[in-house]
Amino acid sequence: MTKFHFVKDYERLALYLRLKHSREEAMSLAVGGQYEQFGLKEAEILQYAGLRDDQSLLDFGCGSGRLAWALGQKNISIDYCGIDIVKTFLRYAKKKSPPNYRFILNRSLSIPLPDASFDMASAFSVFTHLLHHESYNYLEELHRVVRPSGIVVFSFLEFSEPTHWEMFQYTIRAYRKARLPHLNQYIERSQIKLWSEKIGYQDASFIASTDSPWGNTGAIGQSLAILQR
Repeated sequence: MTKFHFVKDYERLALYLRLKHSREEAMSLAVGGQYEQFGLKEAEILQYAGLRDDQSLLDFGCGSGRLAWALGQKNISIDYCGIDIVKTFLRYAKKKSPPNYRFILNRSLSIPLPDASFDMASAFSVFTHLLHHESYNYLEELHRVVRPSGIVVFSFLEFSEPTHWEMFQYTIRAYRKARLPHLNQYIERSQIKLWSEKIGYQDASFIASTDSPWGNTGAIGQSLAILQR
């Protein structure tokens, strides 16, 4: 089986973090730090987007489970499924989550779930680390697995946001020193609108990180796209 760049990047990151930090700290840093704070913000975002009790959620790129943990803390009664590419992250996520939550290891460009099987899907800090054709492919897959009128929520980096430009400059500095830890990818809103139209989403709306109702730093330091199937 082909091992894609994002699998190699995150397996390497997981190993590095476990060598340098305690398990708890490593699993927090693996998803950008502030595990509980950002997890709770992600849960609030999904509630804002319409997640309710008795619905189903696909957490695509669930990482070490900060969103799953937060949803458990909020006692939201949902059918939850998390997907990620790193076994270590999934084991930790399961430990931190309600016992009925399920997790899947998947390293392919398809999503191994049935058509129209979820009310909502989220992808936080996922497309920020993929090539554009990979993100488009997964948006097609998410369109397939959410039900008619279902919602797909994802975060992204855009050059027009000042804090995102700072991240781009950081990436340039790291690249020049040959220390690039993983890909940081930017997607502009015009691209997302075009992609959503081509795939068949009915609507696309956006929330800039600087305009976020979840704090001055934005939901998780990134802008948000909310697509309706």
